[in-house]
Amino acid sequence: MTNYEAVVGLEVHVELRTKTKAFCPCPNEFGGAPNSNVCPICLAMPGTLPVLNKSLVEYGIRTGLALNCEIAHYCKFDRKNYFYPDLPKAYQNSQFDFPLCRDGYLDVEADGYRRRVGINRVHMEEDAGKLVHGQGKGNYSLVDLNRGSVPLLEIVTEPDIRTPEDARLFLESLKLILQYLDVSDCKMEEGSLRCDANISLRPSGSDILNTKVEIKNINSFRAVQHALESEMERQRNLYRSGGCAVQETRSWDEEAGMTTVMRSKETASDYMYFPDPDLPPVILTREKVRQIKETLPELPASRRRRFIEEYELPPYDAAILTGSPSLADFFEECIEGYHDAKKVSNWVMVEFQRLLNNNGMDVKEAKLTPSHLVEMLQLMEKGTISGKIAKTVFEEMFATGKRAGTIIEEKGLLQISDESQLTGVIDQVLAAHPEVVEDYRRGKKKALGFLVGQVMKITRGKANPQMVNKLLLGRIQ
Repeated sequence: MTNYEAVVGLEVHVELRTKTKAFCPCPNEFGGAPNSNVCPICLAMPGTLPVLNKSLVEYGIRTGLALNCEIAHYCKFDRKNYFYPDLPKAYQNSQFDFPLCRDGYLDVEADGYRRRVGINRVHMEEDAGKLVHGQGKGNYSLVDLNRGSVPLLEIVTEPDIRTPEDARLFLESLKLILQYLDVSDCKMEEGSLRCDANISLRPSGSDILNTKVEIKNINSFRAVQHALESEMERQRNLYRSGGCAVQETRSWDEEAGMTTVMRSKETASDYMYFPDPDLPPVILTREKVRQIKETLPELPASRRRRFIEEYELPPYDAAILTGSPSLADFFEECIEGYHDAKKVSNWVMVEFQRLLNNNGMDVKEAKLTPSHLVEMLQLMEKGTISGKIAKTVFEEMFATGKRAGTIIEEKGLLQISDESQLTGVIDQVLAAHPEVVEDYRRGKKKALGFLVGQVMKITRGKANPQMVNKLLLGRIQ
């Protein structure tokens, strides 16, 4: 039986976070009342002329440079002609034969291996509006043009992806880069990051390219993986039964777990591209590209390597901490005030991320700041509070924004380090558990942990654990 491998290419649409739309001064904002962020230009009224948003070009260059692309010194806009109810002009301003960026790549690293995915092109275009179906009992759809003319980048990969999982990993890596560049908020639930997947199958080991199928309406990276897995199985069954795939666009049905036919796939000639006479070509100097390149931030892969080398963190910690630019910034701000990188990493990765996730919050929304954590760690180091009490303090800081010292004072959480006070509690524990003391003396070293636990229980976690261990050993040996 013939074994087949997938040949996958992705088309990723990224809405940019510019202040205004691509060709008019309307606010580029998500939400708002339907058709409230519109003007004669983005409504395609007769006699209006588009004016290119400078930030669209600069964001495109930043993205292209981060994806190792060649930046064109000459590019132009074309009219991509097709009619949809949410496209008032009946054409989309896009780029056809002279895109802004070409011939780049992104290295995807996971589980100890690296796969290079080629970037065919990154081009600029505008978004269409949005159709709202199923309102009321009438057989009609409503059109909201707020999204019309929102600036987009389309990032098109080479067909270098071989597994659905690698497709998901590529998208996760790409999203992280876009967030570090701060060119998009990448919120898939708001449509600012969308992906179409192209897939064909071929016998394993061959270099032929069979007919590809495009999959649309995929609303998460995990759904991209599932859609490709389902389509692989469908095409595999076709070939093994003597059939073949046809070029078409299919929709991903998440609930049914399968793709369904939408329409036959258009080709470039179907769109009748021609240069837009209302938009002059974009001419870029080498100096301009160099200036933009100098403003690029440290990108995720580079920052991850630096965390491993500079802070001597395990690769796992470095990957988690650099998983968002705000989390990485939070960690590094903590390090400026408290130099035990591993201890900071543990608190940020475990306790801080847990509370963020439980509350559905981003780092920037948290009341707890790096200085809060630094102060708490310093108090732990001084012996003011124990590790157990620190977790209570941390949660209170997160909830209220109060400082650690204030919380400790208000709640009476000072660690007990007075030897006479601890001795009294220890005598009480030893008297209550003579059999455990005998177990320890007979060589059962774990019995000590039980006794320490009883002291901590009586003192409600306030006892200095190091002193407790020392005093206990002095009494029972």
